[in-house]
Amino acid sequence: MPNSRSAPSRRSFLASTAVAAAAVGSVPLLSACGSDNGGGGGGGGGRITEDEATQILPSYQASDIAVDPDIPSVNGSTPGFTSYIPVDDLGVSVPTPKGSGAELNIMSPLWGTPPKKGNGYWTMMDEAIGVRMSWQTQDGNTYGEKLGTVMAGSDIPDLVCIPGWNMGGQIPRAIEQRFADLGPYLSGDAVLDYPNLAAVPTAAWQASIFGGALRGLPMPQPVIGGVVPFYREDIFEENGWSPPTSADEFLSFAKDITSSRNRVWACDDFKWSAFVFFGVLPEKPMCWREAGGKLEHRYETDEYLEALEWMRRMYEAGVVHPDAVAGQGDAENRFTAGESLMFNSGDGVWHGMVSEQRSGGNSDFRMNAFDFFHHDGGDPVIHAGNGANIWTFLNKNLSEDRIRDALELANFCAAPYGTLENRLRGFGLEGTHYTVEDGMPVRTALGETEVAPDTYVFIASPEKSIAHPDQPKVVEDLCGWQQRMMPFVREPLFYGRQIQEPDQYANLSDPFEDLEDDVVRGRASISDMQNAVTEWRRSGGDELRDWYQELLDAEGA
Repeated sequence: MPNSRSAPSRRSFLASTAVAAAAVGSVPLLSACGSDNGGGGGGGGGRITEDEATQILPSYQASDIAVDPDIPSVNGSTPGFTSYIPVDDLGVSVPTPKGSGAELNIMSPLWGTPPKKGNGYWTMMDEAIGVRMSWQTQDGNTYGEKLGTVMAGSDIPDLVCIPGWNMGGQIPRAIEQRFADLGPYLSGDAVLDYPNLAAVPTAAWQASIFGGALRGLPMPQPVIGGVVPFYREDIFEENGWSPPTSADEFLSFAKDITSSRNRVWACDDFKWSAFVFFGVLPEKPMCWREAGGKLEHRYETDEYLEALEWMRRMYEAGVVHPDAVAGQGDAENRFTAGESLMFNSGDGVWHGMVSEQRSGGNSDFRMNAFDFFHHDGGDPVIHAGNGANIWTFLNKNLSEDRIRDALELANFCAAPYGTLENRLRGFGLEGTHYTVEDGMPVRTALGETEVAPDTYVFIASPEKSIAHPDQPKVVEDLCGWQQRMMPFVREPLFYGRQIQEPDQYANLSDPFEDLEDDVVRGRASISDMQNAVTEWRRSGGDELRDWYQELLDAEGA
């Protein structure tokens, strides 16, 4: 898993949520720690209307095998599972191998040590699916560099996983040039040949339209959870503290609980939560809103500058851990050590951190999420995230037979929680890769070295669920937090869309994340940011606004 850095980047936040999906939708282990000028609708050549997109989407058919969650979805929140299901009680969605026995090679990210080739876990999965996989796993921390090199060459693997945080530069255009249109196999009722893929939420497929065609096999993600404000629940309760409910209260409270002499600071970098506190628009393409009869970019809003100014005051007050100020070290370690009492990350880190502390003997450790608030203490404004943010794509040169083999592979991987296929993907074979102790699965030594569920979870995944029977409180707390937050979720303009901006604007926003970090740390001023926005407009921002306006007018989005 990528490190949670002191100054969380866009990529690290997305990764902290996505990578942990290896343990989501399956029971985690106790021992586990347009045209040439650009286009809309899904990228370059495919400027399509909403009605046309509807024709591309697969039909939705709920799984008749999936088990009912212990904590149901409320208003679109993620369902939760707190119970372990014995193997004999699991449903079966793929009773016999459906692949032809052909070999497919795939490039995907992996955080950690890759298993040896020909290991028992991969062999078992090959036999269950009927497809022999040749894995080209790459270090997830440097995956973007390798991906760019491969996509620029002529030797494209049969399948390629591309996370959303690696979608910069020319990658979107390469997607429509290099990868197959899956519409003939999956659009409409055609998807019913692959029942587990038919049960993938429509929002995930909607986010998988690139270049005007259905190209991505999605890994669904929840509506919210990419940024979660965490606090040390055990320490808060011990001191009789309650989480803050406004920006001013947060700053005042942070000053009260910080004690540099005792190496205790209120928080780590909180910029990404600050953006939520102040209702800042998301990043592209959902970075626009209609105001005064024209489109306004997130950089141009008062909310954006106010969030940065508030975070700058936090740093100035000395309540942020000094390693976060310096942009070094590991935010999760500071939090678990009690040196910072609040930090923000993706919801995917929650289970792993609790499990690691409990298995390490720190039984008193408890963390929780506090509710987002509007900076003035009112109701928050939370912008919905896209239905998917990681995809696997199929080489457009594959034959129809091999595309169908790849779809059978994806159908197996997308088996929902409560199925044998999901258990095999997540854990391997009972008695070989894990044993059941006190009603919970515990990975064996062989399982520790062989089982790499990350490899399969990125090919395709079922509807997102929170399944941690070994840590039921984590499930209850995360589900409860989502349920409380869902009434405040809004879908921003261009929600659910993949939009490839014209090449001349593709990197226009690149300098802003570093400048944001400089502003909040006092190395640059708010005036510097305002000047940068003026330069952004002069360098193409105004033209980009006109381009989005034309897209909006043409498609009635």
